[in-house]
Amino acid sequence: MNRSLDEAREALRQRQGDGARYDAAAAPARDLDWARRGTAYFARLLNGLGDADLDGPSSLEGRLRREIVAHVGYHARTLSEIVSSAREAQPNAEPVPMRVDIAEVERRATQPARALRNLFAHSKVHLNVEWRDLDDAQWRAVVANGADQEIAVRDTPWLRARAIWLHAIDLGAGGRLTDAPPDFVEALVADLTAERARDDDVAADEGRRFVIRAAETALWLSGRRIRRPDGVSSEMSPSPVGLMNL
Repeated sequence: MNRSLDEAREALRQRQGDGARYDAAAAPARDLDWARRGTAYFARLLNGLGDADLDGPSSLEGRLRREIVAHVGYHARTLSEIVSSAREAQPNAEPVPMRVDIAEVERRATQPARALRNLFAHSKVHLNVEWRDLDDAQWRAVVANGADQEIAVRDTPWLRARAIWLHAIDLGAGGRLTDAPPDFVEALVADLTAERARDDDVAADEGRRFVIRAAETALWLSGRRIRRPDGVSSEMSPSPVGLMNL
């Protein structure tokens, strides 16, 4: 574990004192840190936009900013349900959704700007509380929905981190992946590269001769435009990822 992260957690405990809730020892501290820093970054960008700005286009082709905000909110809600299921472990419980409800996102995206901002604010707090309430055994649990789909609870912070950082860029409010922690960007590149390798429909891109940084690699792998060193905007990758699901 990163020593500086250990020190930051201990300093936080000393400031908050007895009675405050902390992550369990088995929690994936690095991934949680990435997710929380990404959430704070997204929040700053969102707060910098006026209500009318939410009706403008995002950086994700064909999506308005309000759609990005709604999706980010429901992404957090979906992860919260997964984490809550592991914590409560109720027998004969209803199947847990393993994907964001796109129809609900599209409906919610049409609501007033204040409602969208509240959705984001409430969903981020809820997810963080769910993570904080997990004990060591629950962090090691795997949640299934009865349809051959399952998610390890300890993977949920990573799923949130990669979605929130990429959608912060998609918001089109000045966000840059180079603002993310470098080790997160490296992990994102590795994750997206593995996904591309599993996609039989993606052709090899042997024609590219320019060198790009890790942050640009991650953007290209996720189907987002980058700029070459000569300033020319590149083509998007053959299969844009778009809105990040689970």
